[in-house]
Amino acid sequence: MSADATKRAVIVVLNDYPTAPLVASLARARPRSRAPSRALRLAREAWRLLHVDSARAIALADQALGLAAHDEEAACWARLARGYHLLYFATPSAATHELQQAQRRFDALGDRGGRILACAGLARAQWRAGRFRDALAQVLPLRDEGLDVLRNEQRSVLLNTIAGCYSALGESEQAFAYMYEALRDAPPTRGHGFDAVLHCNLANELMMLGDYVEALRHIDDGLARCHGLRNPRLVSILLINRIVCLTELARADEALPDIERVRAQPTDASGRGSIGTHFETLAIAALRAGATDLGRALVAAALQVERPPIPDEYLELALAQALLAAADDAPAAARAHLAAAAPLVGALDADDANAAPPADGLSLRLRCMYFQVLSELCERSGEHTDALAAIRAWQQLQVQRAQLASRARYQAAALQTELLRLKHKLVEQDAKRRATERARTELETLNHQLSRQIEQVQALEAALREMAVRDELTGLFNRRHLNAVLPGTLALARRNRESLAVVIIDLDDFKGVNDAHGHLAGDQLLAAFGALLAASGRSSDVACRYGGEEFCLLMPRTAAEPAARKVRTILRRWREMSFTLNDKCVTRLTFSAGVSDSQRTGSSATELLTAADDLALAAKRLGRNRVLTGPTAVDWSASA
Repeated sequence: MSADATKRAVIVVLNDYPTAPLVASLARARPRSRAPSRALRLAREAWRLLHVDSARAIALADQALGLAAHDEEAACWARLARGYHLLYFATPSAATHELQQAQRRFDALGDRGGRILACAGLARAQWRAGRFRDALAQVLPLRDEGLDVLRNEQRSVLLNTIAGCYSALGESEQAFAYMYEALRDAPPTRGHGFDAVLHCNLANELMMLGDYVEALRHIDDGLARCHGLRNPRLVSILLINRIVCLTELARADEALPDIERVRAQPTDASGRGSIGTHFETLAIAALRAGATDLGRALVAAALQVERPPIPDEYLELALAQALLAAADDAPAAARAHLAAAAPLVGALDADDANAAPPADGLSLRLRCMYFQVLSELCERSGEHTDALAAIRAWQQLQVQRAQLASRARYQAAALQTELLRLKHKLVEQDAKRRATERARTELETLNHQLSRQIEQVQALEAALREMAVRDELTGLFNRRHLNAVLPGTLALARRNRESLAVVIIDLDDFKGVNDAHGHLAGDQLLAAFGALLAASGRSSDVACRYGGEEFCLLMPRTAAEPAARKVRTILRRWREMSFTLNDKCVTRLTFSAGVSDSQRTGSSATELLTAADDLALAAKRLGRNRVLTGPTAVDWSASA
């Protein structure tokens, strides 16, 4: 069966397959996707290690960027990893520069997932700079698309960014729902350390609602997870959250070892980083624990920090200064610090519609702490009316915290339902995609089998064609091939007005060799002479086994005399060869040859062959071991 017939037969079978319309395109070889470059592998590894090994991550991102001169995808992921690292260890402006470059490059590549992650990072940079509503407006529209194209910890990064924006705006009910969903998408097995980040953020949100016991549980889970990571900054933030919880639970003395651990971390990428040192948080814990000198040092350190316009940090610094002043028995200075921060907190009378609202993004936890500290200072100064008013304000805020916690549980359930619906839709889409991929894989397998079968048939056809024109014993062409090519070769020679030499070679006394040593020995000699003839010719020459012990040599663009000289050289080499046949050494073997050419002999292929054959016979009669040329039978072996 020919290759085309085999291909048609297999395609007929494939047409019964359910997805047969794809066969036509798959019958052609599908190009293999390009293997990821070293730069891209390094960049993706940098992203994977962002929370696992922060120092290694930035080193790999920098290395990938250096190798990505002509690899746009690698440059995108390297910029993305660098941008997120700078969010944790540098300033929002430094991170924004990298993330904007990553976003533009992802847009150019059409990479939706990378673009969403870059936009989420930019929203986080806005949040870090105190622009909470702008951050939410940027990231929230990405939610549905992100749930569609992102997986595992990448989806969790998006959901956590949305949660952080809601948390900064005091909407804990929304923040919780997104955080728990993010935690579900980033378990320890495939979260690349991001699950520890989520435990930290959940603890922070629980602290905002006053559930410090549950917050401590998440902090302990996060710290346990950090044992397998190399992320000192994340450890520092978890420790700071634990310090806050212990302080609020009136166990500040237990927080002193954690304070020292945080202070011991370097303020660079190998430790807690140059941002978010939270000295004011540590100072409040130290002062609540009675460690005044430590609190004083921490307040001094907090005053040296250049901080973004985040209300919580400014209010917490004012509270630390007030507590330090109170510890130094300077109530007036303490009240002055609180008075300076009063515009951030808003008016005491929550029922007054004209009362000034609190600063955008100020947490309920710190507003409660403000009125708690204010009531303590007023009580120490004997201002009982003001102390009572502050306590009432604190109570009202605690009621708000309780109501917010209740709404958070309800809203989390509602949003969870919506996310579950989107997940079901995604599962359906994944199922369709997998079914399509399975069909494509099966068709590719069939196509591969078809291609392999065609190759086998073609190889078999080539072998059969070769067998049809080759002599099996000598490896030379056979007489059938000679009869096929000689007319065309002769016609070409005549058209170009060139000579074509035809040589007939007859091994001398070959019957005697067979009689003395056997036919196997004769076959050995025939094979050896075939190898000699093949090795002695030009690429344009055609060497054939003519029959029995006779051989034919076609020599294009060659007259009889040059051809005879060439054959005489072959005769000399043949005489010089020796063979061991049945333990006997046989030497000085000869042959007789006749050479004709197209310029002197006849006009047809038959006449050329006949002339060369007659000359070979004449050489035999003249005593063998010679080469004759025609038409006058010139002996070219007289001196041999």
